[in-house]
Amino acid sequence: MENLFVATGLALDAFAVSICTGISLEDVTHRHVFRVSFHFGLFQFGMPIIGYLLASSFRNYIMDFDHWIAFILLGIIGGKMLLESFDGKEEVSCKDRTRGLTLILLSIATSIDALAVGSAYAFLGKRIILTAVMTGFITAMLSALGIKGGQRLGQKFGKLMEAVGGIVLISIGTKILFEHLH
Repeated sequence: MENLFVATGLALDAFAVSICTGISLEDVTHRHVFRVSFHFGLFQFGMPIIGYLLASSFRNYIMDFDHWIAFILLGIIGGKMLLESFDGKEEVSCKDRTRGLTLILLSIATSIDALAVGSAYAFLGKRIILTAVMTGFITAMLSALGIKGGQRLGQKFGKLMEAVGGIVLISIGTKILFEHLH
């Protein structure tokens, strides 16, 4: 049961980001859903394992700045979304955040906590594989639901929802930073 709670908790940031991604797209296709759910799920699966394997040698280095990485990445992407929502232009097509470097950065930013959980499991002597598999699967499912739900919100509320999505991404980054600093 603990694995389920940990996995779901880790998946929630990716779920929120997938909603924001769906908001920014005019038309969400099966490819968008696949790319977001695959990447977010893969990173949420892999990062705890990486954290677990590297815990002994890199733990002190990673733990000192992982929260800053997440904060900066989410702040930049969220800030860009927020600025785009106020540009006054009604775009025919919105920026596709399900491709390339933006998708990789979002995947990393939402899975940094999973890296820390993997490190913690190593130091506690707990097995990580079941939690990692559950986290990847739950994240992929929630991300698919999130991007589709975000599209509906975006279609209904337009630029307002893009602004809200940007604020949510900045807030998630700030929450991660605040949790690690206090």
